[in-house]
This record gives sequence, structure tokens and C-alpha cells, in this order.
Amino acid sequence: MAVNNAILLFGGTFDPIHNGHLIIARAVAEQLAVEKVILIPSAVPPHKMDQQISPAADRLQMTQLAVSEDYLFEVSDCELHRSGPSYTLETVLHFRQLCGPAVQLFWLIGADTISDLPGWYKISDLLEHCTIVTAARAGCEMNDWHLLSDKLTSPQILRLKKHVLQTPLIEISATEIRRRVKNNQSIHYLVPAAVNDYIVSGGLYQ
Repeated sequence: MAVNNAILLFGGTFDPIHNGHLIIARAVAEQLAVEKVILIPSAVPPHKMDQQISPAADRLQMTQLAVSEDYLFEVSDCELHRSGPSYTLETVLHFRQLCGPAVQLFWLIGADTISDLPGWYKISDLLEHCTIVTAARAGCEMNDWHLLSDKLTSPQILRLKKHVLQTPLIEISATEIRRRVKNNQSIHYLVPAAVNDYIVSGGLYQ
């Protein structure tokens, strides 16, 4: 499935970004042979509008620190300059305008997100402007495809199924990292060293 002139877009709260995010993104990027992975911290994630998240400036800074020495990754703050919920379709259209029609755009999600796709903003339109790639661990049971039939066409669902890629099983979660910090436990090896230093020096998650 090697693709020339392609970009992998990876959006998330990144509160904080951790090694699991980076390992999986690199694994998918290598399988797709994309030129670049662009990490996109969300300003107001639609599915977390009732949750408290860290200030956007902190999440952006941690994301930038995490990949500052890795040529494969870039960080975009495009969602942080928009008001209202951070809809994926608007972000993809931003990159389509920025990159032009010749660049193939992939959007990375986790296997646990498949069941949520019917609730995504204009999900059918989104699939016409990018290719959604699902990162799945080996042996992962994916039985939620039938939930998409009310919102997506059969060809769109087949396209989603075609772009399920096997990735390493990395049991790291941002929730667990925040809990460990609050309890004064080490997060070494869970996040890049620069992110760990930023969290400690800034007193985040205390």
C-alpha cells in the first residue's frame, strides 16, 4: 500500500501525548510509506466537550517537544485557531486547501473509534475528502461495521475495512499518566523525556 506524496494526519487531545501515540503513528506511517505525520492537538474535542482538559498551549507545547528531533513528524496548531468544536472534516479541508489535490490525505484513528464514527460531524463527507486508517492490534475483534450502515454507503464501509492496519499493542493511556503524576509516581518511559520534564517543571496534573 505504498503511497507517494501522502500525509498521515493524527488528531487528538494529547493530554499528554505519550509514547504509545508515537509508536503507533510511526508503525502506520511506515506501512503507508507516507512522507510526513502531522500531529494535531484538538482545541475542543466534540466528544469531550463536558470534560476538563489541560490548556491548549500546554498540550501544543508537549506535542512539539515530543517530536522536536524526529524528521517524520510535524505539529499543526490549526485547530487551536478555530472557535467551536474541533471537527475533523474542517481540519481535513484545511489540509486539502494547504496541500492541493495531488496529495493523498490519511486520517488515523484507533480501532475503538469505529463504533463512534456514525456520530462524527458529516462523516460521509469526511470520507470523500480523506482516507481513514484504523490502527488495530493483532487479534483485535472488529465487529462494529454494521453500525455504520445508516450513515455510510457500502463502498465507503469497504474502503474503511480495506485500511485497517496491524500495529503494536501499546498499553499506555493519557488517563493513567495523569493519575500517576497526581500520585507522585514516575512516568519515565511512558512519555518522551522532554514531555516528562515539561510536566514536572510546570506542575501539570497535580
